[in-house]
Parts: sequence; structure tokens; C-alpha cells
Amino acid sequence: MKTPISVTILTKNSQKYLKEVLNSLTSFDEVLICDTGSTDDTLIIASKFSNVTIHKQFFSGFGPTHNIASNLARNEWILSIDSDEVLSKELEKEITQTALSSGCIYSFPRHNEYKGKWIKWCGWYPDRQVRLYNRQETQFTDAQVHEAIITKNLREVKLQNPLRHYSYNTVSDFLLKMESYSTLFAKQYKGKKDSSMFKAISHGLFAFFKSYILKKGIFGGSEGFEISVYNGNTAFYKYLKLAEANRQKCLEPVEKCGDDRKKTLASSTTSTTSTPYSQPTISSDK
Repeated sequence: MKTPISVTILTKNSQKYLKEVLNSLTSFDEVLICDTGSTDDTLIIASKFSNVTIHKQFFSGFGPTHNIASNLARNEWILSIDSDEVLSKELEKEITQTALSSGCIYSFPRHNEYKGKWIKWCGWYPDRQVRLYNRQETQFTDAQVHEAIITKNLREVKLQNPLRHYSYNTVSDFLLKMESYSTLFAKQYKGKKDSSMFKAISHGLFAFFKSYILKKGIFGGSEGFEISVYNGNTAFYKYLKLAEANRQKCLEPVEKCGDDRKKTLASSTTSTTSTPYSQPTISSDK
């Protein structure tokens, strides 16, 4: 008997590829759209598919929002697809004909495209993704960005057919993603990971070197160079924003700071018998 599978998709202003995405999913009895604030035609497009249900949800980071979507689904087996990813007919057939087993998670390769070209360099291939899982046995991590399905104590079954991913079509797509991901990275690691201008520069330079040399982007022509520069810039701004977020955290009122800072302040106040500590007024830069 065919195992029922729910497909979950997070959307926000995802009209560009959504029709093609949903057309590739018509064999699944439920496709759950978890929309986090679309203002374009995303919901109009989704509403035209009979197997699609739409839920509106506040975006709380990629990992947590994926888990909210899976919990809203009817079926225990979840296939998580992004709004710019299209199942090939071969992959759709392979998934639906596979006997899903307890204790297993399922992965498949992803063909990433940039400017309409399938990119095989810069670490973009085979880019195997674990996306099919039983929600009773695992879920996504709580990461704000670069979330992944937790694989501990589960056996990965590798499917062979690919998922097509419209990664980026223009340079502007790079810039938009860089802004979004670097901000989420800083939010995720604020107060948990050290950063500085030096770390931002070193991470950026190494990310470019890794992508262009170690991951052979040098063989990818202009696209390989552009992707490698993007990877370097993204790493740079992630750590630069994190350094800024950490500085801002240190300016927060005492009650919002970590235990270490509270102890430091307490120590400094008990070491003198003059006037008690008075919290300074901190002006915010605008």
C-alpha cells in the first residue's frame, strides 16, 4: 500500500516558480503551504490547486517554521520542498514507489541553477538533501538559517533522481539572499559566538578560496567566479553583522544581559562602599 506523504512548502512572495513547483506535486494528496506574509500572487496561485491547503503563519526562523508546517500536516511522512524547487518526474515516481521504513530518512541530489545554468562547481553539486522524513521520529533543527533535518540515530536512504533548484537567476537575487541570511545568522548567534572585523575578513577570504579553488569554481567560468564572490561576501557580512549585534547586546540594560555580565557588575558594586551602582543612561545611535 502506498504510504501517504504530505508535502510542506514555506512561501513568501513566491509567485515566480510556484506554479511549476505545484504542478510537479499533483500526485501527492496533500501539499501544505505555510505562508509567512506574501503580498504578491502566491496565495492566488496556490488556491488553484485542489490538493493544496494554505496556512498563514508568522515567520520565526526557517527551522522553527518548517516544524510548525510539518505539525499542521495530515500525514506522518513529510516531504519538505522549497518554493523554488521542482521535483523531476523521475524523482516523483521514485518517491511514491519507495516503501518508506521506520528509522529511515530519505535524501536526493539537487541540481542548482544560476542564470539558467546547472552549476556543478563551488560545492553546488551533488548537494544531496535530506528532505523526506517521519515527523514522529525527527524534525528540523531550530536554526534561524541553514536549517537541516536531524539525522541522529536514523539511517539515510539515498534516492537517485534529482530535485531541480532555481537557486538564483540574477545578481539581485544574490544580494537579497545575502541580506536576509546574514541578518538571520547574526540573530541566531547573537551573544553565543564571538566575532570581529578580523573574523569577518578572514571568514570572507576563506569562503571565497574554498568555493573558487577547493570547490573548483575556477572551472565554472564567470558563473563560478560570481558564486565564489557571493560566498565570500555572505561570510564577511554574516560575521560583520554578528559583531555589530554582539556590541549592541552589551549595551542592553543589565536585566537583559547574560549572567556573566550581571556577575561582573555585581562584583564591581560590592568592591566599593561609596554610592550604590546606578545604571547609566545609554543613548542609541540612529
